[in-house]
Amino acid sequence: MRLDNFDLNLLVAFDVLMQEQSVTKAANRLNVTQSAMSASLKRLRESFQDDILAQHGKKLLPTPFAMALQPEIAEKIFQLRVLIARQGRFDPQHSERHFRIAASDYITTVLLAPLVNALGQEAPGIAFTFELPGPTSQVSLANGELDLLLTPEMFVHPDHPCELVLEEQHVTVGWTGNPLLTAPISRKDFTDAGHVGVSVGRKFTFAEEWFKSQGIERRIEVRAPSFIQAPFLVPGTMRFCVMHESLARLMAERLPLRILGIPFPIPPMREMMQFHATREADPGLLWLRKRITQAASSQK
Repeated sequence: MRLDNFDLNLLVAFDVLMQEQSVTKAANRLNVTQSAMSASLKRLRESFQDDILAQHGKKLLPTPFAMALQPEIAEKIFQLRVLIARQGRFDPQHSERHFRIAASDYITTVLLAPLVNALGQEAPGIAFTFELPGPTSQVSLANGELDLLLTPEMFVHPDHPCELVLEEQHVTVGWTGNPLLTAPISRKDFTDAGHVGVSVGRKFTFAEEWFKSQGIERRIEVRAPSFIQAPFLVPGTMRFCVMHESLARLMAERLPLRILGIPFPIPPMREMMQFHATREADPGLLWLRKRITQAASSQK
């Protein structure tokens, strides 16, 4: 097999196919049709004279050859991404760069969405893709697929640098018709009440982890898969919901919600911005990191 006859895009397809072990999921990741991804797998098999992914029952599993090849190809793809992203200067007015960011719906709603909308004139050609953090986010960051990962400090990876974006307080939110919200909430009222909990992917949130570390048990009546959905499960009920203060104030403008303190001294959450060590001096990423920290500072 000659390199000048090989389509290097097939290496990207190989890397994603190995991660997903599914043609359908790989096609969704790369935003191509399933038939196009099947064609890429066929070309990979022909080029390497190996099945790459073999059918085992209803699953596709990598062959020993593909498993041995995967770390080498992943490393080469990462190096190419770094090379392509490297620029001597960055001009947001004329750049057509595409940034991929993993962040919760909370931080996207209160910070990133307003920022991206405000950047329309300064950077009209720049595109953004947001995704929720998940079990593979740290792998995607390490592979160079993610430009930024925004996450509470307790969840950052020690192998890559990060910087503080903001500190956020948590509050108790309830329905305006809830009689328990007519005065400061007692510890007993707080723990006796039903609560709306939030889990992002398979992870508990900063607040959930803190309550667990303190041995404070709450009666979770409903668990939401996102921060945005949680406040909609409160009106018309006696439930409480522990929320980020900035998101709570934003949602209280739209829903019949009242905001009160938490009857426990919960520490502020430190929201961090993490990036790959090799991209610390990337001019485009430096520009974006600066804009994010400026936007966070302006909200204080």
